[in-house]
Amino acid sequence: MCGIIGFTGNIPVQDILLDGLQRLEYRGYDSAGIAYFKEEQHISLRKTAGKVADLRAICDDNNSSVCGIGHTRWATHGGVSNVNAHPHRVGKVALIHNGIIENYHELIEKFHLGGKLKSETDTEVAAAVFEALYDGDPEEAIRRGVKLFKGSFAFCILFADHPGEVYAIRNVSPMVAAHCEEGSFIASDLTAFISYSNRYFIVPEYHLLKMTPDGITMASLEGETAEPEYLEVDWDVTAAQKEGYAHFMLKEINEQPEAISRTIVPRLANGLPDFTEDGIDDSFFEDCSDITIVACGTAMHAGLVGKSLLQNMFQIPVTVAIASEFRYEAPVIGEKSMVIVVSQSGETIDTLEALKLANRYTKKTLAVVNVKGSSIARESNYVLYTHAGPEIAVASTKAYTVQVATFFLLAVKLGLVTGKMTEKDARAFVDNLQRVPDVIRQILLTADDIEELTQRMTNAQNTFFIGRGLDYSLAMEGALKLKEISYIHAEAYAAGELKHGTIALISEGVPVISIANQSHVYSKVISNIREVKARGAYVILLSRDEKISDPSICDVQLRIPDLPDAFTVFPSVVILQFIAYFAAVGKGFNPDQPRNLAKSVTVE
Repeated sequence: MCGIIGFTGNIPVQDILLDGLQRLEYRGYDSAGIAYFKEEQHISLRKTAGKVADLRAICDDNNSSVCGIGHTRWATHGGVSNVNAHPHRVGKVALIHNGIIENYHELIEKFHLGGKLKSETDTEVAAAVFEALYDGDPEEAIRRGVKLFKGSFAFCILFADHPGEVYAIRNVSPMVAAHCEEGSFIASDLTAFISYSNRYFIVPEYHLLKMTPDGITMASLEGETAEPEYLEVDWDVTAAQKEGYAHFMLKEINEQPEAISRTIVPRLANGLPDFTEDGIDDSFFEDCSDITIVACGTAMHAGLVGKSLLQNMFQIPVTVAIASEFRYEAPVIGEKSMVIVVSQSGETIDTLEALKLANRYTKKTLAVVNVKGSSIARESNYVLYTHAGPEIAVASTKAYTVQVATFFLLAVKLGLVTGKMTEKDARAFVDNLQRVPDVIRQILLTADDIEELTQRMTNAQNTFFIGRGLDYSLAMEGALKLKEISYIHAEAYAAGELKHGTIALISEGVPVISIANQSHVYSKVISNIREVKARGAYVILLSRDEKISDPSICDVQLRIPDLPDAFTVFPSVVILQFIAYFAAVGKGFNPDQPRNLAKSVTVE
């Protein structure tokens, strides 16, 4: 969601803020702004609806300020406008905010703010509350203020009579901080300041930070001093740059072989999965009655692949729950239930809250996340970190494939521990998993062919994806990718359901992307394809190496190398990612920053 950056130090702040905000553009936003100390006790604001480039255009050519805060806003309360853009300033207080203050109406009444506010935002209400409570002591005002707020927040705050100081506090919404030679940094994401430091710490919830050029102090709301727990990332700023690719999404599609290898190879010992370094003992997999996988969006689709593996291979009941729904239903889990939560960022608010709920019922909670020290990682009893590296494009690609690869490792370990898989079969399974990076590399070499063969997609108004079994789970991810970046209406259907109403939507020329990689239902899917072809559909068939004997079945065939059924998901999804990417680019859209979407959803 919203991007945050703050700095105080010994070098000019304006470019730090603007460059940091530019690196945070992938989070999704509609307006941007900065605040900085213009003079000894004066805070100056620059903000506008639009892009960071628009903000840069209205900033001073020469700005010697060395302390300030910056923000990219994704509208929640109030429309997209200059006045609703952050920062907000009330009296001596200027602040930026990620999150939602749910009780802002009550606070307007409590502090008699009616008619005094300039914007439609809950954030300006928060600034007004801090101003009303402020008597010269920033920390006391913040401590008193946050106790009144209901909801989620990450605040960075300037006080006009405390130049050179930045204050910060959070609840749920993420923030990371660091101190280095240049000064003190805070941001919603490490990418904002990684060019200065790859050492950082996660700001604990309800801990107040005071940042100065000389360092960062941290204390609880009760005033107890706390020491930051610094982490170090193993990638540098170049990993968050395009490196010659036209878009981050294209770069990240091409990074998938290496990302999968980084995720699986360190977890193999003598050709079998080993989670010792992750602190997960074999006892975690013992005495497991059922599994619930909780996630949102693409991560949920990875969970559906996990369900197919775990349930079909071992006949263990597996449920995939949408995180936002899981929280508001009565979860059917007990002490022997395993709950696996999946999130690229580790900060997805619905998934985090679902995990907190699951922890009340079972100690068998496992987080599959990509970001070290993230909220979900810290809340879960066990953690498996994927090693995708930074994913900048909003549409997830490499995060999906490493999540799926993680489920493949978990499946083998579960099978071995429960005795439902022999060591011989486990080794064969792992051997095929280790082939996956090379198979994906083969697909990457065919990108130009995929672009040429699917050019018709740019003119589509509606598209349908069909498949059975594992291919249906894959179809759901393919449909999501296409609609989120190309804005083409796309739906995925289990192919066998066509005759139960869906086939009424098929009309002359409508594209139908058919996935037929599962041997046991291959002939059934071909029959379903014939049904849509007979009704005029333009069929793109995604299947294995064999060339189909009857070319009338489809208009285009996209082939993947021959693999065991379960492993076809990897090369197939790369083709679906390419289709979505080329459709978006062909329509003139930026696939990295689709409209209305944010990379990490940190508000409900």
